[in-house]
Amino acid sequence: MGLQENGTVGFKKYRKMDSDKIEDDEGGFVSYQENVNQNSSSRRYVMACAIFASLNSVLLGYDVGVMSGAIIFIQEDLKITEVQEEILVGILSIISLLGSLAGGKTSDAIGRKWTMAFAAIVFQTGAAIMALSPSFTVLMVGRLFAGIGIGFGIMIAPVYIAEISPTVARGSLTSFPEIFVNFGILLGYVSNYAFSGLPAHINWRIMLAVGILPSVFIGFALLVIPESPRWLVMQNRIDEARIVLLKTNENAGEIEERLAEIQQAASFVNAGKYEERAVWRDLLYPSPGVRRMLITGCGIQIFQQITGIDATVYYSPTIFKDAGIEDKAQLLAATVAVGFTKTIFILFAIFLIDKAGRKPLLYVSTIGMTACLFTLGLTLSTLGDGKLGIIMAILCVCGNVAFFSVGIGPVCWVVSSEIFPLKLRAQASAIGAVGSRVSSGLVAMSFLSVSRAITVGGTFFVFAALSSLSIAFVYKCVPETKGKSLEQIEMLFQNERAWEGDEVELEDMQHLMQSSES
Repeated sequence: MGLQENGTVGFKKYRKMDSDKIEDDEGGFVSYQENVNQNSSSRRYVMACAIFASLNSVLLGYDVGVMSGAIIFIQEDLKITEVQEEILVGILSIISLLGSLAGGKTSDAIGRKWTMAFAAIVFQTGAAIMALSPSFTVLMVGRLFAGIGIGFGIMIAPVYIAEISPTVARGSLTSFPEIFVNFGILLGYVSNYAFSGLPAHINWRIMLAVGILPSVFIGFALLVIPESPRWLVMQNRIDEARIVLLKTNENAGEIEERLAEIQQAASFVNAGKYEERAVWRDLLYPSPGVRRMLITGCGIQIFQQITGIDATVYYSPTIFKDAGIEDKAQLLAATVAVGFTKTIFILFAIFLIDKAGRKPLLYVSTIGMTACLFTLGLTLSTLGDGKLGIIMAILCVCGNVAFFSVGIGPVCWVVSSEIFPLKLRAQASAIGAVGSRVSSGLVAMSFLSVSRAITVGGTFFVFAALSSLSIAFVYKCVPETKGKSLEQIEMLFQNERAWEGDEVELEDMQHLMQSSES
């Protein structure tokens, strides 16, 4: 087998040979098949790391899914009020901001990997307390622990994956946490349906206790995944960072170049110029470039939640009941359809996010969600509780979660984890996660009260209006980051025209980088 031209095959640059071996740029010989195998091994390793790092996201998804059905039986068993029901459902998102805020400092101190382990332990504690709770007060204590654990987990997983992934696959790999959130939601719905036939004082406890199982697997994950190479560089552990990059990158010829870029980005940290107070000063009094990053990163996190996705998931039984479904088993079966749809459509995002790009998926997502939310509001307001109204409500809810999963759901976490510079990434991502959790909590804690005031249909008209605003936000404030390294994206935000949606060519960014160095 001969190569027809000089090029890169596998890890090194190779020159044309007339045999089934190829010559690398160091004068050595290696078979073509060996390099193909090396590439495949690298891809499998990175994917395994992304999967294991995303296991914490199953916990969040499972809690969201299982609570939508468990709350029916908790209300029946513990005799809680509607206000207590709203607090119990929504408080987890509010409390999780404590974990997200602490996650940035913790991950910089002990590493991305061990922060994920800590998150799992805290969540396990909370899930156990909730499953054994004899009263609403003890149940709230368990929600406190679970919320903090989830806050740590959802903040650190996208950061870790973004830092360990090669540029060409970063988008699809960083969307893994959102995929696992969807998988967790589906598991929660299935758990509701599976255990709903048990007595009311037992079934919801089993539903919540099952949430402990995913976190057990995280312990095994720690034996497989390495530490983030960028965090290792920040700790001056350069040789260890090089080893990780060798395992996670297909082209070894680029390893030293990538390592040099990371070292340059971390140089201020290592020099002591950016201590913790200086980092927060940069975030509280940002430069124009950092301000644009914060607007994009925090804005997309907030829009992801204020368009009502958690209300749709948490209260899907309430929505279907308003549409006319009264049997509990049928309500829970309809929610399984929602979870299945949400999980299936997230797979489309995996295949498209690094091909079509972030911004096209965001447009499809936000426009589709707006249409579904408006139609759902119209359906609940005008069609009553007849068969047509039930069918339309199920279709609209499934359509809304499908458009969410194919775009703003996963893309939100991808964009917010890749736009910030290394020295600010953990803390800035924590701020974005806080915006997401607060928005989610406020929506979840107010949905029943708002629905009582303006009807369920009227509430979804409000969500539709907010979703329409998200379209304008994507157009104005979210640039395309597909195919760019994390360091190149940092330079992109220094250009106001690029941030406002105009595409910047790689040569333009290189010129910006050269200008900044001079």
